[in-house]
Amino acid sequence: MMFDQLAGAISSVVKEFGPRQRITEEGIKPALRSVRRALLDADVNIDVADALIDGVRKRSLGEEVIKGVTAEQQFVKAMYDELVDMMGGDSEATPLMAVEMIGIKTNAPASTLAVGQPGDPVVVLLAGLQGAGKTTAAGKLALYLKEREVDYSVEVESDKPIMINDLPKRNRKVLLAAADVYRPAAITQLEILGKSVGVEVFSMGTDTDPVDIAQAALEKAKAEGFDTLIVDTAGRQVIDDNLMAELQRIQKTVKPDETLLVVDAMTGQEAASLTAAFDSAVGLTGAILTKMDGDSRGGAAVSVRGVSGKPIKFIGVGERTVDLEPFYPDRMASRILGMGDVLSIVEKASAALSTEDAARMTEKAKNAQFDFDDFLQQANAVKNMGSLGKMAKMMPGMNGMISDEQLVTAEKRLKKNEAMIQCMTTEERGNPDLFIRDKSSRERIQRLADESGYSTTEIRQFISEFQKMRTMMSRMTKSAGAMNPDSDEEMVMPGNRATRRAMKKKNKVGRGGGGGFG
Repeated sequence: MMFDQLAGAISSVVKEFGPRQRITEEGIKPALRSVRRALLDADVNIDVADALIDGVRKRSLGEEVIKGVTAEQQFVKAMYDELVDMMGGDSEATPLMAVEMIGIKTNAPASTLAVGQPGDPVVVLLAGLQGAGKTTAAGKLALYLKEREVDYSVEVESDKPIMINDLPKRNRKVLLAAADVYRPAAITQLEILGKSVGVEVFSMGTDTDPVDIAQAALEKAKAEGFDTLIVDTAGRQVIDDNLMAELQRIQKTVKPDETLLVVDAMTGQEAASLTAAFDSAVGLTGAILTKMDGDSRGGAAVSVRGVSGKPIKFIGVGERTVDLEPFYPDRMASRILGMGDVLSIVEKASAALSTEDAARMTEKAKNAQFDFDDFLQQANAVKNMGSLGKMAKMMPGMNGMISDEQLVTAEKRLKKNEAMIQCMTTEERGNPDLFIRDKSSRERIQRLADESGYSTTEIRQFISEFQKMRTMMSRMTKSAGAMNPDSDEEMVMPGNRATRRAMKKKNKVGRGGGGGFG
């Protein structure tokens, strides 16, 4: 997966620091040499790698090791700050949002898109070579702007930690323009994507000049109250004069507010050179990196801004239309250094499961009433967040701990469990005890085995695991409530029988409303 090799190499380097009172040049020279080699192996541009290493050296040299912090941690902090700045962020910026319960802070994305008004739309021109995923990126971007784009200009007053999902959305009215008249089925592909995301697509066939298509699309957007126009242009196998000339003519006609280069992350540092070449020819405002979920080594993410000076605005992280995310330099730096990306997991979870559903499930789990329908709902929420592999890679310390084979096995097992539940009756899904304590449990298990195609042994194993999971969830939620000083729940301490008995006796004192007889 992306960054696995780089994160592993950097982690092995910092472990060799040992106890130090002061970071000196001689002390960090071997580590910097190893980090530079890891960056180059990850296909980071050599000039960017040298600049990054020089920046880390300047941040680290002569620094006293802060009390309570190891030299290893201080070196990683210098690496983190330099990576954030290199990728277009600001390591000195005050975070806009914080998740206090898990101690995570985050900044806004490095760069956001220009905003238009109904009748005066902002024009986003997409450029790139063939095969980079430009048309797919157009559909993904349209969906993101329509449903998920956050309005950072609105101040939200709240006493509680604010998640990005809690901030207001812009909910743009987007029009897609199909101006790629050369690639077979490009227009049809965009029309299918537009229909799937609920966005109108404007096209004039393959016999019309792309400049005329873009002009007519802009006129339609103005007349019909669209606030954003995304123009999907043609690509080429290589950069040539015809490609650049056509882009320049479209730019001159529609005067785009944003010209974004869609570039394949799997091209490594070549993505940075490509961005610089397009920028010198047509003038870019940023880039969209696609296929960030692939097996490339991550050099593109680190190199693009360092070489071209243009920010990465979005990254494609999967094949689904929802798999487009704003580019957060701080989160990317955290992933590169093997520290995970917990905040993205929290955001995905809150988007996949509403606050009301989460509260309802927590209450059911606490009372050991979690049923098979709840299991299915949570399984679907996990799938909406992405694959188990993606989630595991974002967890701190999990990188390299779980093999791809183990993740594949876990996903297969989850699918098998879902298939078993789908064969249950409505009554059975809502009452798991019918398979455990009911006198008809044996007949139900046999029927379920016949209908699902799995053996009775597999069915019994799943039900046993489900029951254990339900019991554990109940204990954990009750313990969490006991640790909350504001909770009205009775404190429960599973595993300590004497303490529980003492608490019960204490709670009995004074009950009944009177002061006793004496």
